[in-house]
Amino acid sequence: MRLMQPFAAQLQFHSGLIEPYGEKTVRRLSDMRGMYQDIAAMEELIKQGDPLLYEVYEVDVPHEEGQLIYCTSIIYPGKVGDEYYMTKGHFHSKESTAEMYFSLQGRGYLLMQTHDGQVSALEMVPGTVAYIPPFWAHRTVNTGDEPFIFFGVYPGDAGHNYGTIEERGFAKLVVERNGKPVLVDNPRYHPHPTLPRKQERATPTLPSPASRGGNGGNNAQSPREISGYREG
Repeated sequence: MRLMQPFAAQLQFHSGLIEPYGEKTVRRLSDMRGMYQDIAAMEELIKQGDPLLYEVYEVDVPHEEGQLIYCTSIIYPGKVGDEYYMTKGHFHSKESTAEMYFSLQGRGYLLMQTHDGQVSALEMVPGTVAYIPPFWAHRTVNTGDEPFIFFGVYPGDAGHNYGTIEERGFAKLVVERNGKPVLVDNPRYHPHPTLPRKQERATPTLPSPASRGGNGGNNAQSPREISGYREG
């Protein structure tokens, strides 16, 4: 590892822009084919202008062991059918690495899962600091009506494995029901071929703060009451 000089970047909390940045990732709906359930709605939106779903600004730090990569992500508001705009989602290439998110603006969910089908969903509001342990795939979802902006930090050698999610999907989807975000099963999810899938339970909603750390509940909750969901 080469010796680096210390440096600083400036983060604009209201916009999510961090400068100077080394790399900018832009995802439009056409980049997310295969991720949404309502294919007809997706293709119609692409035909109408291919909306921008999210952007990531990453500071220029070497992707190597010992370094910390940091970035901001901006997910714009909107839905494809009844599914909210979201990121592709990924495992880390080096799955034994963790990540942290600090929510700056807007509201949404951090959806996570393991290879054997365990699922967790954490509500993200300004000030939320979320920890993604090793071995958990992660995806973020904007369930509000303004940009959902968060700051992320992860090890320089973590890497991104999008292929597993592209092939198998996420076990759960975050959709709108009666104006509220709820979790539903993904009918197109393909569990890991060599691992048993966790037994599914009828849990279409996310739990209240009282059930945080437990196995979730079955009663519908308003978005403000939602804290976290855990299955498995």
